Amino acid sequence: MSKSLLVIVGAGPGVSAGIARKFGNNGFKVILIARKKESLDLQIAELQQKNIEAHGVIADAAGPDSLKAAFKQIKSVYGIPDILIYNAGANTINNPSILEREDLLNDFKVNVVGALISAQQIIPEMMEREKGTILFTGGMLAINPVTSRASASISKAGLRNLSFALAEELFPYGIHVGTVTIGGVVKKGTFFDPDLIAESYWNLYINKEEKEIVYKQV
Repeated sequence: MSKSLLVIVGAGPGVSAGIARKFGNNGFKVILIARKKESLDLQIAELQQKNIEAHGVIADAAGPDSLKAAFKQIKSVYGIPDILIYNAGANTINNPSILEREDLLNDFKVNVVGALISAQQIIPEMMEREKGTILFTGGMLAINPVTSRASASISKAGLRNLSFALAEELFPYGIHVGTVTIGGVVKKGTFFDPDLIAESYWNLYINKEEKEIVYKQV
């Protein structure tokens, strides 16, 4: 029996690494998408050392054509993804009164447009199968914006709304869409340890009726 396929866009050593370990240890084949080959090779090697089947594809989350090519390659070589997790993010630090137009647009491309483009690459196949899961990495800036991080606040709010809108549209087709809203700075050995946060993604994957998990300290 073939393994279910998980694709993570925006793979890195933080949250996505925890997600890859969690799902990989539960029998998933993991495909990581990132911009830099060196980083991908290191992450794949670490997963393979844990007996997790993992592969890498190079793509830029800010480039629609790059993402489309990556998913075309994945579907051709590895098959149709069962789960997509979009974890790419960009964050220009500046107050809104002096935030440059290009910085806002560039961050939005990564945080929202890349998420939409990635989802669109697999939605038709998921609709045909009448099953599938799409999860987005959100942040508390979407709910509680911070002045110095106005760009990310705007983008994360957009991503959260995109997630909810897709969830409503795709639910009748058996596709589960959700977002994990992370309420703190990711750091190993703390409450916001990647492996602890990854449990929320797994719980959201298992509980198909949920649209959002807010991961924060009470």
